[in-house]
Amino acid sequence: MNRRQFLKAAVASSLFPAALWGRDVSATVGEMQYRTLGHTGEKVSIVGVGGFHIGVSSVSEGESQRIIRTAIDNGINFMDNSWSYNDGQSEIRMGKALRDGYRQKVFLMTKLDGRDAKSAIVQLDESLKRLQVDHVDLIQFHDVARRDEPEKIFASGGALEGMIKARTTGKVRYIGFTGHKSPEFHLHMLNTALQNNFRFDTVQMPLNVMDAHYDSFAKQVLPVLVQHDIGVLGMKSMGDQAILRSRAVTAAECLRYAMTLPTSLVITGCDSLTILQQAINVARTFRPMTDQERTALLARTAPLAANGEFEPYKKW
Repeated sequence: MNRRQFLKAAVASSLFPAALWGRDVSATVGEMQYRTLGHTGEKVSIVGVGGFHIGVSSVSEGESQRIIRTAIDNGINFMDNSWSYNDGQSEIRMGKALRDGYRQKVFLMTKLDGRDAKSAIVQLDESLKRLQVDHVDLIQFHDVARRDEPEKIFASGGALEGMIKARTTGKVRYIGFTGHKSPEFHLHMLNTALQNNFRFDTVQMPLNVMDAHYDSFAKQVLPVLVQHDIGVLGMKSMGDQAILRSRAVTAAECLRYAMTLPTSLVITGCDSLTILQQAINVARTFRPMTDQERTALLARTAPLAANGEFEPYKKW
């Protein structure tokens, strides 16, 4: 695929073929449901536990461990984290929760902020120590939020070089990237990878009912990921709670909408067992939205979404 074909795919319609909406669900209602993580072939639960919230000071260490283990006991097998979350507390707490055989039950992901090989390797090693593991299943370059970051990551001596080495030595299995600032930066990262004959295993980005109307990742980036069979990690399904404050949609609707998109899974923050149970219930009872349901939901949110008020992270 050349650059023109790549960019053509990027501006595809947001109305994907029906076969792609809620694709690859492999369970019956009442059980946890799983999808394939892009070309990796890994099976992941359609909802994952976000790492940030388990490390905040308002959540006790004991509660964070109960959240993580309850999630795993109920079939959630994807754990999100980052080197930078809560000064390392999120990884430390997750590492403690994954003792006693729980590590073997999950697909473990963390992120790093280093853009050169040296800093990326240092951060990865710190994460492995905090998580008390010898490898993570997925490492992601965290928060690609500037135009020049892809060039830094792909440069000689860049972070990608360091993570490819880490993959060779068994410290990581798969490589991806994240961001919530702009679809333009995601497309630039993907195109830079294409020019360097590299295919990411995953990409993480905001996918929600407001994004559909404003500088949309779903419209601009998602078609490219589907075309290249790259695992799609949806985040900010509720826009860090901002979307719920609009009072236009419920939490269950937010999750179900994001799961209906051709996502591999939807990562959601859980700062209590009640919030976790909400996510579990939606995942277990999930059925893709019909065209009529989706159209009605988007019509309801369109008047509120035009200026990005409920997606402030796109403006930071």
